[in-house]
Order: sequence, then C-alpha cells, then structure tokens
Amino acid sequence: MTDVCTDSAVEVRGLTRTFGVRKALDKVDFDLPRGAFLSVFGPNGAGKTTLVRILTTLSAPSKGTVKVCGLDVVEQSDKLRSKIGLISHNPLLYPDLTAEENLQFFADMYGVENPAQRARELLIAVELDHRRLDTVRTFSRGMLQRLSIARALLHRPEMLFLDEPYSGLDPHAMDILDNLIAQVRHDHTFVMISHDLDKGLELCSHALILARGKVVLSAPKEEIDVDDFKQTYRSTVGMGVA
Repeated sequence: MTDVCTDSAVEVRGLTRTFGVRKALDKVDFDLPRGAFLSVFGPNGAGKTTLVRILTTLSAPSKGTVKVCGLDVVEQSDKLRSKIGLISHNPLLYPDLTAEENLQFFADMYGVENPAQRARELLIAVELDHRRLDTVRTFSRGMLQRLSIARALLHRPEMLFLDEPYSGLDPHAMDILDNLIAQVRHDHTFVMISHDLDKGLELCSHALILARGKVVLSAPKEEIDVDDFKQTYRSTVGMGVA
C-alpha cells in the first residue's frame, strides 16, 4: 500500500461511531480528491468533530473503513500522523514552554530538517516572532490559535484538518490565517469544520452537511446552488443530536 496520497485523499465507507447507544456517526460515506478543500457543516451534535477525530487518528471507528492519504486510520495510524496537521479548539501547545521551544519540540518530534530555521520561518509567518521567547501561558486566545497554525504546518503535511479554525481570532488574525491557507493551498488537501456558511463556501471546493450523524448533502462546489444549500443547512439546525 502506498505511503503517498493517491487521487483520493479521503475514502470513507460505512463509517459508524457509537457512544453507548448513541450513534455519533451513522454509515457515513464520502470521497475527497487530492488537492480538494472540503467544508463540513452541520448543527451542534451532528458528528462533525467526531468525524475529524477519526480522520486524524484521535478516535477509532466502531464500524466501517476510513483511509486518509491511502492509509488506514486504524491499522496505519503511525504512518498517517506524519502526513497530517490538525488545528482545533485545543491548541495542543505546552503552556510553560516559549513559542520557539514549542515549535522546536514538535519539529524535532516530526524529524523536520533545520528545526530552528523552520520554527523561525513560521513564527514570522504568523506574526509572533516578536514573542518567540515568551511562555505560551502569557498568550491571548488569538495568539494561541496563530501559534497552533504554525505547529500544524511545521512538518509540511499533505493534509490539513481545521476544526473551527477561525474561532477566537480577531480580524487581523483571520487575515493571517486566510493568507497562510492561500499560500499553501496548492500543496495540501483540506478538511474544515465550520459554522460560518459564507466563509466555508468561499474557501471550499467540496461541501458536506452532517445532521444526526448522517450525510444530508455532499457535492462539489460547482454543483451546489448556494441558496438551496443554505436552506438545506437551516433545515438541519432543529434536528438536534442523534
């Protein structure tokens, strides 16, 4: 089995994840081509974060198969982790280390060449170089999110997973994230969870709506009527948790 992304960056078949008697995901199927940008929408409790946790090897399916970059998320999770980056609500940083120490730690963990140089490049890119020697516990929410973006990009992953990446960002930090996505978009495949329909549809090449753990709609952007899509999304908001 290949270690690089094939034409399908993500292949999901019959994905089910249960917690007790509740199905967080229920027979989810979809494919995502390499180089695509998928925006995942859905009401609270729809299963969006559970989906991303499985795609990033942080949780295992109860049933079904999931491949990311041609690798099984359960059987080949170690290989897969070197190929993906995750930006989530949890910045996944060490509060008592400086910004520079955090990035160098993760760079060493991933075997990044010239870790100090790579860390400095990204600190400049996210406009935190002036705070590189400050401990992370002194950072604002927006600064933490910007540093977590740098952490996720350190090892130049083939796929980036973004779980509400704009949450907690001020307008300037949002612009920084937009610019970073634009800079690396041609080299990556993206999966983003978003509650912001306009932003998610602006960025995506593919869109998916989840509700009660099921796929309500999945299509390439060029096949989507925006007004119909927004109406379909609005109709899921009152569906509640599965």
